[in-house]
Amino acid sequence: MNRFIVFCLFTLPLIACKEAEILRESPSGTYTADNMYVTEAHFESALVMLYQNYRSLNYSGNDNAFDFFWGTDITHSGQDGVVRFFSDYPATLDPTAAKVLYHWNGNYKIIANANTILSRLPTSEVPSERQHQIAAEARFFRALAYKYLVYLYGGVPVILEEITSPRNDFVRATKEEVILQMVEDLQFAAAHLPDIAEVAAGKVSKEAANHLLAESALAAGEYELAIAAGSLVIDNPALALMTSRFGSRSNEPGDVYWDLFQRNNQNRSSGNTEGIFIIQFEPDVIGGGQLSTARTGYHLERFHAPNTPLATDPDNRNLIAEGFLWTSHNGRGVGWLTPTFHFSNEIWYDEEGDIDYRDMRVSEYNFPRGIWYNNPNGPERYQNVYFDINTDENQYRLENFGMWSRGIYPYQTKVTTPGDHPVNMILDSETMQLRDAAGVTYTDWYDMRLAETYLLRAEAYMMSGNAGSAAADVNTVRERAGAIPVDAAAIDLDFILDERLRELGMEEKRRLTLSRVGRLYTNTVKYNRYNADDIQEHHQLFPIPQSEIDANIGAELKQNPGYN
Repeated sequence: MNRFIVFCLFTLPLIACKEAEILRESPSGTYTADNMYVTEAHFESALVMLYQNYRSLNYSGNDNAFDFFWGTDITHSGQDGVVRFFSDYPATLDPTAAKVLYHWNGNYKIIANANTILSRLPTSEVPSERQHQIAAEARFFRALAYKYLVYLYGGVPVILEEITSPRNDFVRATKEEVILQMVEDLQFAAAHLPDIAEVAAGKVSKEAANHLLAESALAAGEYELAIAAGSLVIDNPALALMTSRFGSRSNEPGDVYWDLFQRNNQNRSSGNTEGIFIIQFEPDVIGGGQLSTARTGYHLERFHAPNTPLATDPDNRNLIAEGFLWTSHNGRGVGWLTPTFHFSNEIWYDEEGDIDYRDMRVSEYNFPRGIWYNNPNGPERYQNVYFDINTDENQYRLENFGMWSRGIYPYQTKVTTPGDHPVNMILDSETMQLRDAAGVTYTDWYDMRLAETYLLRAEAYMMSGNAGSAAADVNTVRERAGAIPVDAAAIDLDFILDERLRELGMEEKRRLTLSRVGRLYTNTVKYNRYNADDIQEHHQLFPIPQSEIDANIGAELKQNPGYN
């Protein structure tokens, strides 16, 4: 036995050495970390990954993509008891929650990929004149990711170089330092990116950088810079608000606002001069982000459209309507992003307290307030019955809870494709009944469009004391919608925030906007009856993920107040 032990002790070191050789990695792929970032094609591939990172993080079927709507002044959870839908603010924003880590990790992944491009670019084979444009694109996405981080979490670690070895000593920069870094990145991007008329559909441009620069300068209190950046976008002759019917369905009943959101109408190839940065989807194409045979893509239709099979009999709130169908005309909704009464009604009121239907953005095409019973095989008593929002159920819920029922409420048709779903999603061509797998918003999607640039510049004019110019920009947007003009004396932050809801509802990341202007808590308490009692002031920011704090043993990564 002793001889065996001695033998083992003698031979183990030799075996260990051979094991090291055996375990040495020999990459079998064409590309490795050492040879990937060399040619221009390599960097183009890395840039494509930034677009993919951003789309999958914020425009997917993952319910975390809708965290920018729930628990704000625009929508609340339509189903009680679902913590991840902000049904309970303290539970949703627990520092250990996966949701809290999702946005942190996802945006730092974009930053890491951008930093790798920027760090490897100077020693690559890419011509120097092309390097500036590649760096500009990477810095745009780095600034975009920091936008999400700073408005969700406040001051965060600012990382500007590729990290090639383990680190556990990150410290938080101030919110102001993060925003100033965004401004610096975006000024570089705006100086070196091509004009919007020169880029392919979905690619970022000088105008996209200036649009985001205007927003970031507002957050920094640099109002003249915000005005100047916004003006460079607005004054570009290649851009203009759409004021006449256009695109794939312009010969059908509707209006120009409705046209903006129909399939294939978002990019410049459709004649659209309003889109600035468009998230691209292409059904059934590798990398296209959508399938016409499964619920794959941006699930905004599923989350925001009402769950019509739950609609109640107009004469009896306790009687569920029998056999109501999900159809291609109203989408396959489940009612999880239910509008606040402020969004669905109050912002549209005229001086008499009635909805002002002169504004096309609240028309039946764009913000319907009911639906005809759509099952020809259903009960006779429902045939040709219009289920509107004035059902007994909704009156009861509004009077007692200040909230709509989940089965029927006003919703924005921009989240669906009325009567234009892919053929593979149609179960019955006569009734247009959808398959259970429906629920995807089958369009490209606006991340930035010119109407928002006008409203950003209006905000900058207002903050700099120029109410007349602010009103002029707001009225440019309102004029296209057919809404009555607003006087300069009425322009304040509340009006601009409401105008953003009217124009950009379910497009803008509302949580980010309210956080940027410091109104998340106050607007939610004021306008969101569902969350008013559970949101607390410290929920203005997400907590720093506890796992990040625990792993950062080389320095203190401070938690946000209220979460300790």
